[in-house]
Amino acid sequence: MLELHVLFVVLLVGTEAFFSALSVVNLRYGAKTVRAEADWMRETLDVDDVETVLEYQRARTGLSLVQTWVALGFLLVALYSGLLTDVAVALTESGLPVLAQGVGFVVLLLLGARVVGVPFDLYSTFVVEEQFGFNNQTPRLWLRDFAIGLVVNTLLVAVLAGAVFWFVDQLPTYWPAAAWGLLVAFSLAMLVLKPRVIDPLFNEFTPVEESDLRDAVDDVFERAGFDCDQVYEMDASKRSGHSNAYFVGFGRTKRVVLYDTLVEQMTVPEVQSVLAHELAHWKRGHIWKFVALGALQFAVVFGVLGYLVSQPWLFTMFGFPQEATYAALFVALLFVSPVMQLSSPLSNYFSLAYEREADAFAVEVMGAKPMAGALASLAGENLSNPFPHPLYETFHYDHPPIPERIKYVTEMGEASEGESGPAEDVPTAD
Repeated sequence: MLELHVLFVVLLVGTEAFFSALSVVNLRYGAKTVRAEADWMRETLDVDDVETVLEYQRARTGLSLVQTWVALGFLLVALYSGLLTDVAVALTESGLPVLAQGVGFVVLLLLGARVVGVPFDLYSTFVVEEQFGFNNQTPRLWLRDFAIGLVVNTLLVAVLAGAVFWFVDQLPTYWPAAAWGLLVAFSLAMLVLKPRVIDPLFNEFTPVEESDLRDAVDDVFERAGFDCDQVYEMDASKRSGHSNAYFVGFGRTKRVVLYDTLVEQMTVPEVQSVLAHELAHWKRGHIWKFVALGALQFAVVFGVLGYLVSQPWLFTMFGFPQEATYAALFVALLFVSPVMQLSSPLSNYFSLAYEREADAFAVEVMGAKPMAGALASLAGENLSNPFPHPLYETFHYDHPPIPERIKYVTEMGEASEGESGPAEDVPTAD
């Protein structure tokens, strides 16, 4: 049994230590490279003070590292002090149905995680983001978001956990397959439900109609051969100065969402380029490819969980009652999670390919200069570190770094011009 505990702790602590070291290496590499490329940062990203970018990255990374280790510390203490075992014993002796016990256990875990995360959320919003001019939230709005988010997350987790535990009870042999099907169906359903039911609880979505912006959007649709009636501008500015855009849904539920910060910070052609990039994920079938990739990952995870839960040692490791399958399933998930983290380069590999395809599509639709300008604006306005360490990039980046993307779209523009004239002069970092 000692060997199992050593393996368990090494997996959890070792994985976090690896990623923490990677974050520190990335900070140092980024600082060195950003300073060396200060002229490129000024000319291309319109960042006059590169030290501000570095300070923002240090603040965010430092806070993330502290939060990660505090959360891991609480988890290990809860496990090895016997607290979670006592909770599981109390639930099994409560007389509640097993399904209700499992849901109660998972909800308590969720609430505990949220309580631990509150100080870090507050510090991130009202200290870090405030210091760098991104925060627009009031304490009242933060509290409202926290309350609504807690209720929504608790309900979703309770329903999903309850269904999985019902499968475990009713289909002891085939429950991993049933749970896999449930998670895949849930992922598809959320493509429709999240933008229509959940997101409006937090933000206002104003239809973009009969305006210069709508004309610009329709122009992109026509060029891209795309049809979508639902185009919205989201009031992201009431919370943050960060900007973005996204496409979600399928069939008649397709929806395009532009942050109001994006519309404010970019020129119309740049907004059109970002929109064309997002549309490419539909036109090139990336959404369905991501769904298929996610389904494959779920299949592997549930297959491993099914095997682990069938092992008696998983219950005896922390003294969980044999009836508390939900507690053993939680420990099994802790065994699997580090492996999933370490396998992130695989999913990133596909995502990087899809993002390059989307950038290429945007260049085909709108040209290279607007897309390069949009990328530069996103990086500059959001104080992003454009130069990640290669190993950090491998594990964390599902989009190519900004300099690589700008160089890629610029070279595409040069190639497409051919003999028609000189290429657009967009600086790129070497």
